[in-house]
Amino acid sequence: QVQLVESGGGLVQAGGSLRLSCAASGLTFSIYTMGWFRQAPGKEREFVGNIICSTGATVTGDSVKGRFTISRDKAKNTGYLQMNSLKPGDAAVYSCEAGQNGKGYDYWGQGTQVTVSS
Repeated sequence: QVQLVESGGGLVQAGGSLRLSCAASGLTFSIYTMGWFRQAPGKEREFVGNIICSTGATVTGDSVKGRFTISRDKAKNTGYLQMNSLKPGDAAVYSCEAGQNGKGYDYWGQGTQVTVSS
């Protein structure tokens, strides 16, 4: 049974940082791509970025480029989203998803709330 469990969300002041984690179990981490998405109330779901777990290659969305960094720890089967210079507009529910490389996302976590105060 595949599980993705996010953690690390919370309340932070504008300009602050948070690191989200996504712990994966039940899948072969090395053949998966892990994606990060966010959705704020009344807004469409937005792609934040992803990482190919085997190589560490990443893609970052334009709205967070230069502020957010995606990484992974293969030994821990865990992906990370480091968020710096947070803005009120970054507030959303963040979720991680996983899918075999090049095949879309099949699994997703429960999401974690990020709130940014101005």
